[in-house]
Amino acid sequence: MTCKAILTGHRRGLGRGIATALLDRGIAVLGISRGVDPELGERFPGLLTQLALDLADTSALLAWLETPALADFLVDADPALLINNAGVVSPMGALQQQDTREVAAAVAINVAAPLILSAAFAQASGCADRRVLQLSSGAGRKAYAGWSVYGATKAALDAHASAAALDALPGLRLVSLAPGVIATDMQAEIRAIDPARFPLKPRFVDLARDGGLVDPVEAGARLVDYLLAPGFGRVQVADLRDPA
Repeated sequence: MTCKAILTGHRRGLGRGIATALLDRGIAVLGISRGVDPELGERFPGLLTQLALDLADTSALLAWLETPALADFLVDADPALLINNAGVVSPMGALQQQDTREVAAAVAINVAAPLILSAAFAQASGCADRRVLQLSSGAGRKAYAGWSVYGATKAALDAHASAAALDALPGLRLVSLAPGVIATDMQAEIRAIDPARFPLKPRFVDLARDGGLVDPVEAGARLVDYLLAPGFGRVQVADLRDPA
């Protein structure tokens, strides 16, 4: 038996930091993103399997799950890990400013894909130690102007982890984790937005200017430590800055 992990959004930002931390520890990773990362593939041949799949396309995700690929990857995994990291912050703005297609994509990527993959993971793996980590946000726990869609999608992950834990499936632990403020493309997108659409923009500009953003490689390593800690799952809605 060997530890294996499924990770969405593994090519950039925090996802790449998580992927590197897992692979550096010899953990086999199935990375799911819109494209592949040739550099990571060259560094970790035999450990990294990459699937090019747009998680905004729910039909494509469901079609892939109808194949035996997920079960085949997890066949000898123990522990088995699922990290639902992929996410988008758009659309930002008040309701009348939100592009409806962006709303649909945000719900598909931030909510539908994690919930679908969590169910598929629970069905595909029956090992004694199964761990699901949903990447949430403080925005799901406190309302911010301009972030009604983002906040709602992250709150959905918190609710999902809390309710699914009550099912008490043997060997299955779930956590919805806020990772803190990471130096990612998402942060750059926030800093580029019109402040009329997101009034809190100056706070994020100041964080970047003052060195308040955590390096994604560092954050990824801390997140993997949290995921593998013996106490993982004791608290279903958590923050990376708190102990597991």
